[in-house]
Amino acid sequence: MMKVILLKDVKGTGKKGEVVNVSDGHARNFLIPRGLAKEATKGNLRELENQKAAQKKKEERELAEAKALAEKISSITLKFKGKAGEGGKLFGSITSKDIALELKNKYKINIDKRKIILNSPIKELGARFVEVKIYPDVTAKLKVEVTAE
Repeated sequence: MMKVILLKDVKGTGKKGEVVNVSDGHARNFLIPRGLAKEATKGNLRELENQKAAQKKKEERELAEAKALAEKISSITLKFKGKAGEGGKLFGSITSKDIALELKNKYKINIDKRKIILNSPIKELGARFVEVKIYPDVTAKLKVEVTAE
């Protein structure tokens, strides 16, 4: 048996970054020549630990940035003006694309329109909160106000 570090996901063997025991033949004839794994020497294991630590630091930094952005977005009120008919119904509608554009133009915040959770386009006057997914487990509530022109 030989210990190897997987460089890519290998079906039936393991996921990228795992240290696994495989037969010598499987390692020498298949995994290592195809660049799917490397031998688990002390140096390679140390390198793997450093990569995992750097990845963890990066994820922590991204999470902190996402939380700061969520706070900023939660403090914003986007105002839209639209032509409305009787009962406060808009003649058009405000979509997640409109909201993303307004965030970008007014506040220099780049959010993908797919991250703005709108069950259906806004078609009435008034204020409402729209959920914005920024990062896994980090969401913000953006206030959107629609007034008559």
